[in-house]
Amino acid sequence: MMNLSYYPGCTLKTKAKNFEDSAIAFMSTLGIDLIELPRWNCCGASYCLADDDLIHQVAPVRDLIRVKEQSVRGILPLKPPKVVTLCPFCYNTLKRANLIVKNDPSKKDTLNSFMDDEIDYQGEVETVHLLEVLRDDIGWEAIAEKVKVPLKGLIVAPYYGCTLIRPREIAIDDVERPTVLHRLMETLGATVVDFPLATECCGSFQSVSNPDLAAETAWNILTLAQRQGAEALVLSCPLCEYNLGFQQKLMMKKHGEFKGIPTPYFTQLLALALGAAPESCGFDQGYTDSRALLQSKGLLS
Repeated sequence: MMNLSYYPGCTLKTKAKNFEDSAIAFMSTLGIDLIELPRWNCCGASYCLADDDLIHQVAPVRDLIRVKEQSVRGILPLKPPKVVTLCPFCYNTLKRANLIVKNDPSKKDTLNSFMDDEIDYQGEVETVHLLEVLRDDIGWEAIAEKVKVPLKGLIVAPYYGCTLIRPREIAIDDVERPTVLHRLMETLGATVVDFPLATECCGSFQSVSNPDLAAETAWNILTLAQRQGAEALVLSCPLCEYNLGFQQKLMMKKHGEFKGIPTPYFTQLLALALGAAPESCGFDQGYTDSRALLQSKGLLS
């Protein structure tokens, strides 16, 4: 078994508990123990873009210091130590804060000076997303060997959104043509359809400031995926799950012809395929319910 430091972030402990629970349900099956970061704090939810606002980088850097402390205590065998994330916003924030420390000595010194009670941080930690671990550390062949419930007959459209693959210097895959979700779903036995809005922003925080615009953006994404033949849209982001899942109620009122489409997390489908107990997958906890579709395919009793 390999130990990996795990940063959950706030949303996975509340609104996206099914995202975390389903990931934990299958990771040990693949030979990896996720060691939750002790005393972690909110990373700030999104990366601060202001050049003169270093104080907002203290939160993510402090989390990276917690990973370094795990490594110093021998909990993490990897050198350099890795921390894995599930939330794309957490991944984006931690990764970009780490780049500041590694690439700008002056800002690194300033950040360390802000934290009198912490050990100095020099950028020693590597931040990765769980999809990178599945692809690069475990590999598709090893995952395929563990599949107990192949997702045969299920037609899915992988949806990446914007935060996992932008900006280019921290992207987990090709910015223009990402394939990691495609390959994962194919490995699990699903039929994958491509559609041109797979990397389009779901509307992000426009759901707060301009909900009508966010709902229309989401409707365009969902209906195009359906026209391409998708029965489900596979997600990797809690905010995408809100905009593309919860907002479907509004879409049905505005667009009478829209019948809805399930929006499961990739972790839920992976947990199901690897034989996790259905209650561990959390299909009943999201904004959309995938159970009827999965039952119709004989994948869920």
